Amino acid sequence: MSKQILIIYNFPTLYHVLEELDLNFNFTIFYINGESALKDRIKNLNNYLVISNKKYPNISDQFILNKTPIKILSLFEKINIKFLKLQFNNQSKVKINNYVIDLNARIMSLDSIKLKLTEKEVNTIIYLSKSNNPVSIDELQNKVWSYQLGMETHTVETHIYRLRKKILDTFKDGELIINKHNGYHIKS
Repeated sequence: MSKQILIIYNFPTLYHVLEELDLNFNFTIFYINGESALKDRIKNLNNYLVISNKKYPNISDQFILNKTPIKILSLFEKINIKFLKLQFNNQSKVKINNYVIDLNARIMSLDSIKLKLTEKEVNTIIYLSKSNNPVSIDELQNKVWSYQLGMETHTVETHIYRLRKKILDTFKDGELIINKHNGYHIKS
């Protein structure tokens, strides 16, 4: 896991207090006081938290400390909880081609377009994306739907047909899930 980075933004008092404590933190601390400097610092980071004393609308992964004074142990506890939440959210996002699937919210997105998926739809896409070869209907029935092998049902075909239609209607992409004669796979 990459090192956690705490960015103190436009809050010099807090930065000086933390710097003066000189404790062995489980995160690296930086002070930044300008929006362009902040954008430059975070553009390639994925495990950071920006702490400030007021809400800035263009900053994500932000912790606002506007109720002071605060006990230092309470502050560290809040920072650690926020880092844990960020880590959980980052781990719940899966990238498949140009799409991002949020496993917690079951939302597939491309740029600002979002599509709500069912749990089975998410599981189907994830399962197909992990396979290098086309996946047979029997395998999907067994692994995604937990049906017994050889059971006569058209559940998989129906669900994939509907899923492909949802993706086509929302993203205008009719080729994310490809149907081959020997099964389904995700277009690479």
